Amino acid sequence: MSATSQAPPKVVITGTGLFTPPQSISNAELVQSLGEATAAWNEDNAAKIASGEVQAREMPDEDFILKASGIESRYVMDKAGVLDPTRLRPMLELRDENQLGLQAEMAMPAVMEALRQAGRKPTDVDAVIVGCSNLQRAYPAVSIEIQNELEADGWAYDMNVACSSATFSLQAATSALQTGGASCVVVVNPEITSGHNNFAQRDFHFIFGDACTALVLELAGDAVADEQWEVLGTALATKFSNNIRNDAGFLNPSEAGERSGDELVFRQNGHKVFKEVIPLVAAHIASHLEGREIETAEVRRFWLHQANLKMNQLIAKSVLGRLPTEDEAPVTLNEFANTSSAGSVIAFHRHRDDLVAGDIGVICSFGAGYSVGSCLVRKV
Repeated sequence: MSATSQAPPKVVITGTGLFTPPQSISNAELVQSLGEATAAWNEDNAAKIASGEVQAREMPDEDFILKASGIESRYVMDKAGVLDPTRLRPMLELRDENQLGLQAEMAMPAVMEALRQAGRKPTDVDAVIVGCSNLQRAYPAVSIEIQNELEADGWAYDMNVACSSATFSLQAATSALQTGGASCVVVVNPEITSGHNNFAQRDFHFIFGDACTALVLELAGDAVADEQWEVLGTALATKFSNNIRNDAGFLNPSEAGERSGDELVFRQNGHKVFKEVIPLVAAHIASHLEGREIETAEVRRFWLHQANLKMNQLIAKSVLGRLPTEDEAPVTLNEFANTSSAGSVIAFHRHRDDLVAGDIGVICSFGAGYSVGSCLVRKV
């Protein structure tokens, strides 16, 4: 650092919030609904199956779900539609454009909880960043709708880096604060992943759940909250891969040719994702810690993206040199399933109260892209 340069101002996380949908679906309920749909599909296509034109669909299995993912249940915005064997997707209200949008509606309880923790009023906010896997419309931005509902000044924008959207948003918020672009930033992750999930496919139907998280970030010198977490550094990385993909978009009706419905929702090559993402994320975390001269042994907790229990265990093992304890890498996906960008923030929101001043933790998310984001924090 030159004699004339100065360290950037310190940024702190001063509040977190979580909106949890009131409806939950157990693995048993999910298996029953898909089982009925699968049996009906196999019966309707018996002749094609017999001729070898198509393969019979495998029946879902509770033991497979738990073994493959560690997921036991998931919250959803609409349970009846998901469990209807003739529908297998949520039934959501078509709202008038003058009504508050669904993602903005689920964001408000999370934002208000985060602001209460931060000791701030909605009008103190001067920037809103929404990061999530799927936005309900192209524009106006959901973030601006939330800003309007808060009656806040400043600016807002939406961003999408799939499951890494929360940590990428954290990095953007931190930069905005350090460069004077904002004084109080709210990061919001409204995930309705039940809308992009393929509940008709045995390998995918159990993966996702709905939730919304929010964080408040401020300059340390301005913060008034009793609990503060200094952002020690952020790091982002992307590497193109087709192994996790969703092709739903505004150009679909204009494209020549036809797509199957399965191509317009979430799909992945799970084996390749498992093999390729684990070393990518582990190396990213290790490099980030090394770059900040933080020893692995100094990290008190890893708040990882809640996609798959085995993935999280192996990522932490690669960083620590041993399997992590539940205290070191807490799990929420058993209750929430994969909530995309909200997952790592849910873990941070739910599992930080026992840490003490000086404790260091890593918030890390990873997913389609591939994309990886990490945020190193220390309790003040």
